[in-house]
Amino acid sequence: MRAFVCFALGGMLMACSGTRGPMLDPNTAIRPPAVAGQFYPGDSPELRAALDSFFRTGSAQQADDAVAIVVPHAGYLYSGQIAADAYRQMAGRRVDTVVILGANHTGRGRPAMSVYSGAGFRTPLGIAAVDRDLAASIVRAGAGAVFDDDAHAAEHSIEVQVPFVQRLWPSAAIVPVVIGDLDPDACARFGRSLASLVAGRRVLIVASSDLSHYPAARDASAIDVRTLDAIASLDVGRLDAAIALTKAEAPRNVVTSACGEGAIRVAMAAASALGARTGRTVAYANSGDTIVGDAERAVGYGAVVFSRGERPPAAWPVGRPPADPGGPLDAADRRVLLQLARDTITRYLESGIVPLPRGGSGRLQRESGVFVTLRKRGVLRGCIGRLNGQGPLVRLASMMAFSAAFKDTRFEPVRADELAEIDIEVSVLTPMRGVASAAEIVVGRDGVVLVVGDRSAVFLPSVATEQGWDREELLSNLAVKAGLPPAAWREKNARFQVFQAVAFSERDER
Repeated sequence: MRAFVCFALGGMLMACSGTRGPMLDPNTAIRPPAVAGQFYPGDSPELRAALDSFFRTGSAQQADDAVAIVVPHAGYLYSGQIAADAYRQMAGRRVDTVVILGANHTGRGRPAMSVYSGAGFRTPLGIAAVDRDLAASIVRAGAGAVFDDDAHAAEHSIEVQVPFVQRLWPSAAIVPVVIGDLDPDACARFGRSLASLVAGRRVLIVASSDLSHYPAARDASAIDVRTLDAIASLDVGRLDAAIALTKAEAPRNVVTSACGEGAIRVAMAAASALGARTGRTVAYANSGDTIVGDAERAVGYGAVVFSRGERPPAAWPVGRPPADPGGPLDAADRRVLLQLARDTITRYLESGIVPLPRGGSGRLQRESGVFVTLRKRGVLRGCIGRLNGQGPLVRLASMMAFSAAFKDTRFEPVRADELAEIDIEVSVLTPMRGVASAAEIVVGRDGVVLVVGDRSAVFLPSVATEQGWDREELLSNLAVKAGLPPAAWREKNARFQVFQAVAFSERDER
C-alpha cells in the first residue's frame, strides 16, 4: 500500500538542511515543487483529499474582515490542520492575490526580502500564477525587497502554503517573498510599504512560520502560548519581550521561538497599517500532539488572524482542555473516539495523512490504556492497544486505530474497499492491579495479563465471554498466546494482573 510519509520530525530538522533543490526552468519561469511527496502528498487526488479533510474539520470562522494570517509550514502530517484553521478564517471571501511571506531555511539567496521573479509555482494541483505586477511594485518601492529566485529554489515554507491557496481560490495569484532580513525596523518598514501597495485590493497576507523548535511538548505549549499572545496583540514590543523572556529562561533544547520571525513581524506591521484592530489565536498544537510526534522533541504550530473587525466570542478552543481525571466517558466522548478512530483509518487510506487528535471533553485528555478492535462481518480484522496510558486518551486512541488497521502483523493492512464492512470498537481500560492468585479473576469482568518469566500475554475482558471460556480455559489460552504450554499459568512464578474495560462500538452507538 502506498503511503505519503513525513520524515521522523515532520520536516522540522529536514527543513533546516541546505539541500540544493530544483532549479527554475528558464524556458517557462515556473518553479517546480521541491517538497511534494515529502511535506505534503505528491499525488493530486491525495492532496485534494488531504486539504478537503483539513477544511472539513477546521476551526470555525472567528474574525471579520481579515487582512492577514499566520500559519505553520511543517509537513501536513504535523501542521496541516492548524494551517487549515488559519485559512478557514477567510471562508467565503474572494481573494485575488495572496502574498506569502516565508522564512529562509536553506541559507541560499541574499540577506534581504527576496521576491520571486518567475511566472508561477507548480504543485500537484497545477500552476499558481505569480502576480508579477505586484511583485515588481514591491521591489520598486525601495523598502528592502529585491528579486532573488535562488532563495526560493529549495525553500519549503512558501511552497507548502500554495496548495491551500489553490484549493480555496483556484484563480488567485501569489507573490512569494522570502524574508531574509530579520531586523525589526527593516521588517516594519517593509510591512508598511507592502500595506500601501495592497490597500483597497482583495489581497491576503500570509506569514509562514512555525513556533518553538525542539523543547519537550509540555514546554513548547507554555512558550508558544506566550509567543502567540504577543503576536495576536499586534504589539511588536510584546513580541520582543516574549522572545527575550524565552531566551532568558533558556528552556532545554529551544533553538528559536519562531523560525519565521521576520515574516511574522512584516505581517504584523502590514496588518496594522491596513487597519487591523484585533489579532486572534484560533488554533494551536505542537508535533507532540500528533500521533507520530516525539513528545520530548517538539515543534509548535499556531494559527493567528489579524482583522479589522471586532473580536467575537471564542468559537473554537485553542489547544487542549485541561484533563478531567474523574467521571466515566459520556455518549459524546464515545462518539468522539469512534469517529476519530474511523477518520484516522479513512484519511490515511485517502491521502496518507491522519487527523490531529483533538476535540471532546477533558475526560479525553486524561491518560488511560486503550485498545482498538476491528471486526469485519463479526470476524476479527485487527486489534492493537496499550495497557497503560501514554499522553491524552484521544491521541492514544487514534494511534491504536492506525496500528490496528495497518500494523497488526496477524492481518494484511486494511483496504479502502472493505472499510464499509468494518465495525470499530474502542476499549478504555482501568489501571491494572495485581492479584494474588488466579482464583481472584472474574471471567467476563476482568481483562487479564499473564506474565511467566520473560513471556506475557493479555486478553481483554470480552474475549472469554465471546469464546464461552471458563477461568481455566481463559488462562490456558492466554498461556498459549504467550508462547507457553497451556498449563504454564499454574506455575509458581506465574503472575497475574487484572483490569476492567469500558468497551463501545460503532454498532452499539448507532
